[in-house]
Amino acid sequence: MALDQFVSALDSMLQEACASLLEVQSSEALEQLRVRYTGAKSGALKSVQKMLGSIDVKDKPAAGKKFNEVRDSIEAALADASQRLGVGSSKQASGVSFDPTLPGLRPRLGTIHPITQTLEHLKEIMGRLGFNVTEGPEIEDQWHNFVALNIPEDHPARDPLDNFYLATAKSALPRSSGSNQVPEACLLRSQTSTVQIRVMETQPLPLRIISLGRVYRPDAPDATHFPMFHQMEGLWVDRNVTMAQLKSVLRLFATSYLGGDVSIRFRPSFFPFTEPSVEVDYWWNGQWVEFGGAGMVDPNVFHSVGIDPEAWSGFAFGLGVERLCMRRFGITDIRDLYRSDVRFLSQFAT
Repeated sequence: MALDQFVSALDSMLQEACASLLEVQSSEALEQLRVRYTGAKSGALKSVQKMLGSIDVKDKPAAGKKFNEVRDSIEAALADASQRLGVGSSKQASGVSFDPTLPGLRPRLGTIHPITQTLEHLKEIMGRLGFNVTEGPEIEDQWHNFVALNIPEDHPARDPLDNFYLATAKSALPRSSGSNQVPEACLLRSQTSTVQIRVMETQPLPLRIISLGRVYRPDAPDATHFPMFHQMEGLWVDRNVTMAQLKSVLRLFATSYLGGDVSIRFRPSFFPFTEPSVEVDYWWNGQWVEFGGAGMVDPNVFHSVGIDPEAWSGFAFGLGVERLCMRRFGITDIRDLYRSDVRFLSQFAT
């Protein structure tokens, strides 16, 4: 194709496009013209561009320059028509433009999980009773999880089937006092009582602390059991601490969290790290529900952390956070707390 023919075709297309764009009256018609002249597959500019291949080599620079000028002019005419019709860059293919007068879409906000709400509420209640919050690791060695808590090696609580032992994590503490010292495997803590050992090892007496966190036991999930759950551990060590003070603290806590009309009871029990020991139940839905164990700290536990049991006494308790949460919010199945069902959890928005 000769250069003059190519230029003539471009001029004719430019004149036609500019005339059409000056007269366009709707966004729909404008979109049709845009596709007609600048469409990527069958637009007029695309068709003319294909003719460049038939231009003589010596004329191709001039032909390319002319093509670019015409393309830029058509695109400028499209932009002017878009501005005249009020079609901005946010215009959709349907021709509907953004309307700033329409109401916006309300963003979907998250809520605080009922377990987290419960943990914060427990901290607030126990803070009023004079207890300070402490924390401890979730991966524990057997010294803090068993030995220092007066749990012997042959106790059922140390059975591998009742704990999550970690074969790849080893404790820095030796297995025995013999010459061939072998580090023991660590485990996911099975109780928050490990924190009381760490606190008594490092902090001066007297002590009044609580620790809230996750614990792990390989229980089969059902309405009241789950392999991961939360506990609140409490410890009070001072001179002349009594069982009566323990019962008073737990009653004050229960009425503060569950309401003044709640009924609780104490049942004699046994735990290796407390003596005497009790289990604490509350009345709910026509039955007694256990929500924790408690008792006076066993002298052997004091000995393991270097405290004289003749000079100091104390009590400890461990309460199940999920069961308290379920009682307060009327939840009947602990598994609902961990299904991540937004429809269920949104009921407890604060």
